[in-house]
Amino acid sequence: MKDEIKKELLRLEIQHDIKILYAVESGSRAWGFASTDSDWDVRYIYIHRLDWYLKIDEKKDNQEEISPNDIDLAGRELKKALRLFRKSNPPILEWLRSSIVYVQKCSTPDKLRDLTKEYFNPKSCLHHYLHMAERNYQTYLLKENVRVKKYFYVLRPILACDWIMQTNTMAPMEFRKLLDSQVTDQKIK
Repeated sequence: MKDEIKKELLRLEIQHDIKILYAVESGSRAWGFASTDSDWDVRYIYIHRLDWYLKIDEKKDNQEEISPNDIDLAGRELKKALRLFRKSNPPILEWLRSSIVYVQKCSTPDKLRDLTKEYFNPKSCLHHYLHMAERNYQTYLLKENVRVKKYFYVLRPILACDWIMQTNTMAPMEFRKLLDSQVTDQKIK
């Protein structure tokens, strides 16, 4: 599937006349609880040609589409990604921590990772994860039949909040790391 994803990213570069600087897996596969029917959540940061930046009018600075082979593609133009990073946007911070990297053509992601401590805002991230847990609870867990995977969509943001409150740092992406660090035998008793 990695080859298919790289082909899709190349298609996007040609179709939109962009250069993808960084592309990673996000969502359940990166979190470590993908199911057999999980799609591929590919997130990327891209740039345009110079003339795009020299125009006065604001242009669309994100892209989203789902390919026929169940690859969910979503990208942010570099300037937008940097603005989101400055605001301590958890999805962008997670992209930088993904262990599944499809493309990295520059050192920008490494430099942003180094700057994370300086720009990390625990309050902003706590708000994001609490809202995510609440929204996922309302959307998935109040139904009569609930798939097991949907419980993870509520547990993961709750554990991320616990991590942030304890460490004042960004939570790891992987559910297993969060679970092992936040739920111990001592806490259960």
